[in-house]
Amino acid sequence: MVKLEQEFYNRADVLKIARELLGKVLITKFDGIVTSGRIVEVEAYAGVKDKASHAYGGRHTNRTSVMYYPGGTVYVYLCYGIHHLFNIVTNIKDVPHAILVRGVEPMEGIPAMLQRTGKKKLDYTLTRGPGNVSKALGIGTKHTGGSLLQDEIIIASDGFVPKKEDIAATPRIGVDYAGEDALLPYRFIIKGNKYVSGK
Repeated sequence: MVKLEQEFYNRADVLKIARELLGKVLITKFDGIVTSGRIVEVEAYAGVKDKASHAYGGRHTNRTSVMYYPGGTVYVYLCYGIHHLFNIVTNIKDVPHAILVRGVEPMEGIPAMLQRTGKKKLDYTLTRGPGNVSKALGIGTKHTGGSLLQDEIIIASDGFVPKKEDIAATPRIGVDYAGEDALLPYRFIIKGNKYVSGK
């Protein structure tokens, strides 16, 4: 496993980064417990010009200030007051691009994931959907502002790269409020993977 470095996240093209995150491995290490999963579904958010982005129009709140940090920063927010959603900040400082991780295929530490989620056995619901990803991997809002270049939460490559024909781009899920921007093909999935959420 090779940890992705700052250069991977600091690039300007959030769509390219999102697509390249497919197949990479999201790894957490908390209190000596390691859990990991292969990323199979992501959504890109293109900052101030993207009506679906929390930073649309240059919005700058206590919650969204982390989006203006340098690429490789962790952004976790609470959805519906229940789900912790894990995002990766990309681009350079003060350009608030972000990528939401919506689905991972479990790899290491499945017993710990089952314990965290209260599930009895492994099936696709364990890490399908962004709330389940964070819960299974132990990620919460307390991790927002952290760095993917440290040790607790990292993204690494084990050499696996999905074939071009196995990747699909679709509109994002649950962003109807964004008008025409809701139709942009900013969601990337590995086709046929059962850990991909939605349609």
